[in-house]
Amino acid sequence: MIIPEQIVFTRLQRLRDHVQKYSSDSCIKLLELDKAPLSKSLMVILSTLAFVLTIPLQQYQQYFIYNLQAIKQDQQVWRIISARTVYLDLKDLFCSCLLIYNFRIFERRYGSQKFASFLLGSWVLSAVMDLLLVEALHHTFDMSVNILPSGFLGPIFALFVPFYFSIPSVQVVQILGRFSITNKTLVYIMGLQLLTSSTTTWILAFSGLLSGIVYHYNVLKVQRLLCVPKWVTRCASFILEPLFSSADPTDEAPIGMGATLEIQRQQRMEMLDQQIMLAQLNQNNRRHRWQGGLINWNRLFPPLRNRFPANNQQQESGLNRPSTVAPVSEEQVARLMEMGFSRVDAMEALRATNNDLNMATNILLQH
Repeated sequence: MIIPEQIVFTRLQRLRDHVQKYSSDSCIKLLELDKAPLSKSLMVILSTLAFVLTIPLQQYQQYFIYNLQAIKQDQQVWRIISARTVYLDLKDLFCSCLLIYNFRIFERRYGSQKFASFLLGSWVLSAVMDLLLVEALHHTFDMSVNILPSGFLGPIFALFVPFYFSIPSVQVVQILGRFSITNKTLVYIMGLQLLTSSTTTWILAFSGLLSGIVYHYNVLKVQRLLCVPKWVTRCASFILEPLFSSADPTDEAPIGMGATLEIQRQQRMEMLDQQIMLAQLNQNNRRHRWQGGLINWNRLFPPLRNRFPANNQQQESGLNRPSTVAPVSEEQVARLMEMGFSRVDAMEALRATNNDLNMATNILLQH
């Protein structure tokens, strides 16, 4: 598929404007968000509390049961905090940790403060919606629900809302020509597993999704009311970041920030292809300097060999002919010079790519 020159020129201009928009300090801040200390601390703290209450301190599990009757009748409001934070089922803990690991992309993209504000807002909203939904079921269908699953389930289900609307879907494989497996399929499967872990989990899932929609679209300015103050973020960053942060990767290019794993792999493959093309171009340039002849474009672009007929006589006659190079388009040279490249580099890249403006631009950007 050949991309029109005007579209390529427009995309390159947007790319240059986007790169010039951010300074070096902004790039450093974006790299710091890759640590995701809040997501890591959530996984560690929730796992530690769950294992402690399961094995050595099993007799204290009664204080972490999400008992709605005890909350309403006995005024045990503290159960809302304890029961809606600590897991008592290790299967729910495992699925939740996997989902937090996948949802850490939001902390990288928006920052720890905004991510913490979303968790706090969805946690408060889902706690209120749990009680309202149980009362609605009791008065409408005469369905009595006294105990709900414990754990940090409300914000987990709420994170599916920005995951659905903000993360692009990239097809990985297609089964039977109809069913597409995307980069988001595994996350939805884990959410379905968490949903079917108990008969009453759907109540928490519904309230979590509803609270995620309310907070995501900022209904009634809820994002301003339920947000984490900056001083709390600074204190938590001072305490948690040294414990749970990790060094930035040194052997990989910092690309795909805030992108899914499949998009990052695709970007790395594109960069690898461009590096291979550059290596081939440099190798042929060295041969050109050593041998003093024209570049053998058939070695640089192996598919061009198929254009020669299969007849041996025609192949021999073709080898005896002097190699010809397509003339460089002055219009495309002018386009590349307008982007800031020199005339010599532009002409060399266009010769190497047989006047393909898209491939020539990629070579010049990576050179």
